[in-house]
Amino acid sequence: MSLTEEQIERYSRHILLKDVGVSGQEKILKGKVLIIGAGGLGAPIALYLAAAGVGTLGIVDGDVVDFSNLQRQVIHFTADVNKEKVLSAKEKIAQINPDVKVVTYKKRVTAANILEIINDYDFIIDGTDNFPAKFLINDACVMAKKPFSHGGILRFDGQTMTYTPGNACYRCVFNSPPPKNAVPSCSQAGVLGAIAGMLGTIQAAEALKYLLGKGELLTNKLLVFDAFKMDFRKVDLSHNTNCPVCGREPTIKELKDYEQPVCDLRKKN
Repeated sequence: MSLTEEQIERYSRHILLKDVGVSGQEKILKGKVLIIGAGGLGAPIALYLAAAGVGTLGIVDGDVVDFSNLQRQVIHFTADVNKEKVLSAKEKIAQINPDVKVVTYKKRVTAANILEIINDYDFIIDGTDNFPAKFLINDACVMAKKPFSHGGILRFDGQTMTYTPGNACYRCVFNSPPPKNAVPSCSQAGVLGAIAGMLGTIQAAEALKYLLGKGELLTNKLLVFDAFKMDFRKVDLSHNTNCPVCGREPTIKELKDYEQPVCDLRKKN
């Protein structure tokens, strides 16, 4: 493909980078990235990938916009309340960059549909807010040999890692979903809105680096940050040969839907 004059101007700051250039921007324009979740993480991810010129963006989300989303889900505006999140996101992306093709999936990922959904994409991004979805995304991507970015936020904290085949997956670190009452959700414990932007842009950068084939990905690394203290650290990971999904003798050979572990934060008498 060759860039138009308008595209050369639009992506000029990318093209100036020696590790991107015209050829790198063409790779981005040919890229296909799937964002699962159009909420706190998915919103900034979608905005930055659209602005960067990722050719095809898939967006998966079964919810509609509500007022409590607006504090952090920056792709949705007040006028979008009660609108399907995938439609709201698609409308903003079209305004940002008409080069981008948006494919919407108004549904939640399940064991029955996820492999079909991820099949056509080069890179998958987990922007979900619950453990059942995170383990399902991990298992599906491992089985389908799809690279993906994991992300999670709560209160003032965030964490992310990138999986590529042959490296540590999410289950190598977190073997199974937590039990009931172990971890609250954002709707129960709260989250500082800007934290979603901090982590989402990191995940977007990982996707772009993957498409470019440049830089160091967060493979075999868990990036953890505490924005309250503005403390960032990377934890070294290793591929677990006994991992139930990517180990030498995997015991998880079929996808399954996990039940969301409810956390009751009410004080008990």
